Amino acid sequence: MPYAHVPKFLDTSAYFYAISIGIDSKYTYVNPNYDRNFGLGKATLKGQHFSVTLHPDDISICEQVGQQCFEDTKRLYPATLRKHDGKGGFITTQWEMQGILDEHGAPQSIFCIGYNITEFLDTRAKLDLAALQLDEISFIQSHGVRKPLANIMAIAGLIGVAEDMEEVRLLTSMLNQSANELDLIIREISNK
Repeated sequence: MPYAHVPKFLDTSAYFYAISIGIDSKYTYVNPNYDRNFGLGKATLKGQHFSVTLHPDDISICEQVGQQCFEDTKRLYPATLRKHDGKGGFITTQWEMQGILDEHGAPQSIFCIGYNITEFLDTRAKLDLAALQLDEISFIQSHGVRKPLANIMAIAGLIGVAEDMEEVRLLTSMLNQSANELDLIIREISNK
């Protein structure tokens, strides 16, 4: 069998969680990485109810997906679940689950492979925020910057052809006003 090493691989993985949950809703197998991350100081979670590691709101997701696993045991079913982080918070994990039948075709357990996606979700949220900020900056630049800049360019041209000092003073005042407007917009962009 070309993939005979997979059980050993999962048993020693530092990134993947591998668990099996019996029909009594208790862990029948947990790999060391799962125990290390979610055991909360216990020697092992094996024999514990599956819900001890879950966010209370996610228990129903497990129950729902668990039921689906036995409707078609050839399929893998995905689930995103929050798990206790041991510090009073939660991490987000992504799982694939499959129902396992015994030799008589009766439900025996659900085998699950998962991994931590918290950092991915945090990074995606930061990128979404950065994209929103870039959109705001782009809008400000295309709409806010153009007006005072167009005014500055037009006023500079008018100063070049002004014939008396009163006209130059008025244009200079308008130039200062537009320059101040532009400065405020640039500061607003810098604060994004």
